[in-house]
Amino acid sequence: MKERFWNIPNTLSLYRLIIFPFIMWLILTGRQELFAVFIAISLVTDLLDGVIARVFKMQTRIGARLDSWADTGTFICSFLAIWLFKWDFIRPHEWLWWTFFVLWALSYIVVFVKFSGLIGLHTYLFKITGYLQGAFIICLFLIDFYPILFYIGLGAGTLACMEEIVIILILDKPRENVKGLYWVMKKSHE
Repeated sequence: MKERFWNIPNTLSLYRLIIFPFIMWLILTGRQELFAVFIAISLVTDLLDGVIARVFKMQTRIGARLDSWADTGTFICSFLAIWLFKWDFIRPHEWLWWTFFVLWALSYIVVFVKFSGLIGLHTYLFKITGYLQGAFIICLFLIDFYPILFYIGLGAGTLACMEEIVIILILDKPRENVKGLYWVMKKSHE
């Protein structure tokens, strides 16, 4: 059965992909205030696309891939903006930043080496991480730096990256929307 491409969740993910170069331009030209507005919009549309897709049963394979690519772009923009605009806040806590960043990059390397591309695992832990880190990023750029949000967001992200790496290593073929390591292990024992 052919999947329908044009639906609200896919359109929201496509928006995040299309806006990526503009947000990157805002960062590179030092427009921190406009960056904050557009990254907040991207983070909110990321939340909405997943909720709408699940609630209204609009999940598609292409949507999962679009979401993964859009997530990657959003996080690249966020990390670069934090590095350029807010590093003074992060510096005292940079050990967690670098731990998360190395594991995040390693998860991409492992999936590209094993499956030659993104596969959109969309684990529950990574969804929770996205919400937590999104809240941290929005607060950081629109309100203030709250260390507790930083530690919760990046701590959860570190665990999510470790889980994804283990899942990728266990899988024998690409799978999407796997929920988490527990469900992958359960399915492998059936």
